Amino acid sequence: MTMLLQCLSNSGRYKLGQLVIGYQTRHFSLSMKRSLLLLNHGRTRILQTVNLPKMQLIRHTGDRANTSAQKVKIRKKDMFRLISLVKSEKLVLAAAIGCLVISSAITMSVPYALGKTLDIMFDKDDNESMAKLKHFCAILCGVFVIGGLANFGRVYLFNSASLRIVRDLRSKLYRSMLNQETAWFDQKGSGELVSRLNTDAYSVGNSLSQNLSDGLRSIVMVLAGTAMMIYTSPQLTLIGTCVVPCVGGIAVIYGRYVRAITRTLLDKFADIFKSAEERLSNIKAVKTFCKESYETKNFNDLLSDAVKLGYKDALAKALFFGMTGMSGNVIIISVLYYGGTLVVNDVLSIGELTSFILYAGYSSISINGLSNFYTELNKGIGSAQRIWEILDRKYEIPLNFGIMPSEKPRGQVVFDNVKFCFPARPKNIVLDNFTLILRPGETTALVGRSGSGKTTIATLLLRLYDPLNGRIVLDDVDLRDLSPIWLRSHIGAVSQEPVLFSGTIRDNILYGHNPNIRFTESHFEDAVRKAHVYEFSSQLPDGLDTLVGQRGVLLSGGQKQRVAIARALIKNPSILILDEATSALDSVSEELVQNALDELAKGRTCLTIAHRLSTIRNANTIAVLDNGRVIEQGSYEQLITQDVSTFKELVKKQAFLMNS
Repeated sequence: MTMLLQCLSNSGRYKLGQLVIGYQTRHFSLSMKRSLLLLNHGRTRILQTVNLPKMQLIRHTGDRANTSAQKVKIRKKDMFRLISLVKSEKLVLAAAIGCLVISSAITMSVPYALGKTLDIMFDKDDNESMAKLKHFCAILCGVFVIGGLANFGRVYLFNSASLRIVRDLRSKLYRSMLNQETAWFDQKGSGELVSRLNTDAYSVGNSLSQNLSDGLRSIVMVLAGTAMMIYTSPQLTLIGTCVVPCVGGIAVIYGRYVRAITRTLLDKFADIFKSAEERLSNIKAVKTFCKESYETKNFNDLLSDAVKLGYKDALAKALFFGMTGMSGNVIIISVLYYGGTLVVNDVLSIGELTSFILYAGYSSISINGLSNFYTELNKGIGSAQRIWEILDRKYEIPLNFGIMPSEKPRGQVVFDNVKFCFPARPKNIVLDNFTLILRPGETTALVGRSGSGKTTIATLLLRLYDPLNGRIVLDDVDLRDLSPIWLRSHIGAVSQEPVLFSGTIRDNILYGHNPNIRFTESHFEDAVRKAHVYEFSSQLPDGLDTLVGQRGVLLSGGQKQRVAIARALIKNPSILILDEATSALDSVSEELVQNALDELAKGRTCLTIAHRLSTIRNANTIAVLDNGRVIEQGSYEQLITQDVSTFKELVKKQAFLMNS
């Protein structure tokens, strides 16, 4: 009997050890991921901005560092909202839960079957015992096959449902991000948003699939195991469950701590993605200033700070699993001692004691699984709260609101006493009582020193922001009353540094296509010809199907500009914004691009922003800006012939610099 109990004890410890090793392996993998991600964020946050010709490293403690340290509370509505995400998969999950109940019931029948088998083996009637044993084992084989199929169905259905839940969640989140106004993005790094799409959405999906499956399985096994323990021996059950309240209290405290630290880590992940993306996207600047070693040293220092934070998590895990493990060992010793006395006194049979010990082991493992379920559920809620912050946010400039006229705009734009500052810098007034009229079919040029508000006017015309005071009117209708989608579909923009996406030249040109306008291949060819794209694309091996690389890095500045002009031509806008489109080009490229721009501006209301004053000589109106106001206005000839004028001074200084 002693050898049998020792074997059972070793077997139970082996299975418990498997669970603990599996849990620690998963968390070791997570710790490695944390170490790789927490490369440049510790107790203080580091953001690096790289600007040629000077590289600047800025350290500051953001609001997130303060808020992340606050206690994160779990609310019932958060729990219900998290569970409500599975509504679309309720039938699949119902089938998965059915498979779970079947597989769990069969698993919990193993101790009972083993106990009966041992009692049969110890029966003295050899012939009858062998017949019973064969019959019993045959039944068990069939039952275990059903259990295997049910377990397969449980895992497959839960995980396939998780994939669809995460897909739908990411789709809603991405759509919500794209619908936010530009001011919101000014205070959010792209790395942070990618983190929410990737890490947070996966955490939510995991808490509703594999974690939910494991949690429900643990609940079923705890209930079934406890019931069978009571059925087998109420006295032993009382001894075995005396430590449960203590372990449950420890699990609650540990779960709260994990929820708080998980939110802190997720916030840091977002900052790390943002910072890492900034460095990698500006790798040329890093190499230009020979900062490879400098960046490596910063990463090493910050990684050390991150490891210190990880020590707190590791200490909490060690205390939790150490205390629960010790509690389990105390229970095993108590059950073995008291159960042995019951067997000696013929109160229990060897088979019944064996079944009880296995049920106790299964219940102990399942309770441990419940603590894991609670921990992962807290992580999922922490991630879900960050996602709901975006999904629940009301748009300042909603895309689905406003008038959508059936006809194209004539193109008369009036800026009426506009006052504006960027939401991220509320004390810095960019435009103050700014007034200007853009007439249909005419070109209006904006000139002025850097920081005078020229580019800001273009962003307001696109209604990427709304003014604080005053109004902007298009054809006698306030922009705030128009649909932003309709407005932007009739405005084309070409900036100094055009944005191209990874893909081919053709894809980037077609990106400007307005789906509400009839489009043919001849329109595409006409835009490519007018923008002088054929002149360089015909020399490339794949022509218009040539890949441009990330952000168009495989094309020169002039080539990117011409692709951007073709994209604007495809859009066929009524209003055109040219924001210093030729200022960074050489003379040959400038001539080609300027010719394309002249072609693009024909018959359209055009707002031109330029530093090279020679490029706006043919503008109908030139407005000179200073400190967010129009201080001079007129044609080129009118302004240049004035005895004293800021425009004339700017022309003289630029001519002097060019001649020198």
